[in-house]
Amino acid sequence: MEFVLDVHTHSLASGHAYSTIQEMAKEAAKNGLELLGISEHAPAMPGTCNEMYFHNLKAIPDEIDGVEMLFGIEANIIDFEGGVDTTPRTFDYLDYALASFHPGILTPGSSIENTQTYLKVMENPYINIIGHPDDSRVPVDYKELVAQAKATKTLLEVNNSSLSPISFRSNVRANYKTMLTLCAEQGVPIIVNSDAHISFAVGDLAYAIDLLEEIDFPEELIANESVDRFKYWISLKKNF
Repeated sequence: MEFVLDVHTHSLASGHAYSTIQEMAKEAAKNGLELLGISEHAPAMPGTCNEMYFHNLKAIPDEIDGVEMLFGIEANIIDFEGGVDTTPRTFDYLDYALASFHPGILTPGSSIENTQTYLKVMENPYINIIGHPDDSRVPVDYKELVAQAKATKTLLEVNNSSLSPISFRSNVRANYKTMLTLCAEQGVPIIVNSDAHISFAVGDLAYAIDLLEEIDFPEELIANESVDRFKYWISLKKNF
């Protein structure tokens, strides 16, 4: 598998990451990526940037070191009604958006509560990707998750950082096997991302690739195979 993009990454602006945008782009170029997406944490995450940061992204070049640049956000799920900490006005400045469940921001509920929350989040026309739906601390019904992803044209993420041996998330590999098996059966596309918090991790998708190859996941369902494929799939949700 050869992937050409990585769109869940964080620069210094996220508060607990360690590289500049230029450093991230340089590493993306070094690793042969065609497209890099920077997706800073949204305002509910302690230490991150405020909404004005996202409103000024036009100041950044569309291409750095030969790598196409897109700018998104990792919105935080903030309630069981599917609310996120990003306004429609801010979404309108962005190229794409992820939404993620962070237990430090919203205490997980039961599997039924968490699943219903994800289903409501995916109804949001601005949310293109569900970030790291892989943590047993946030139990979820993967059958319902995958069915809703298909119905709402939302990409489900395979997060390389979650699969790392030093990850704090629980039972990740087994959860992904369940989710990916259902995605393959139902023809639901996925996206693989690094969740890099330092430049050296940009484009490092090795743990995820190992898992996808182990289960022989269909390459035609992986957004990272082509920039055009990624842009097409996110355009199905909201034509940025």
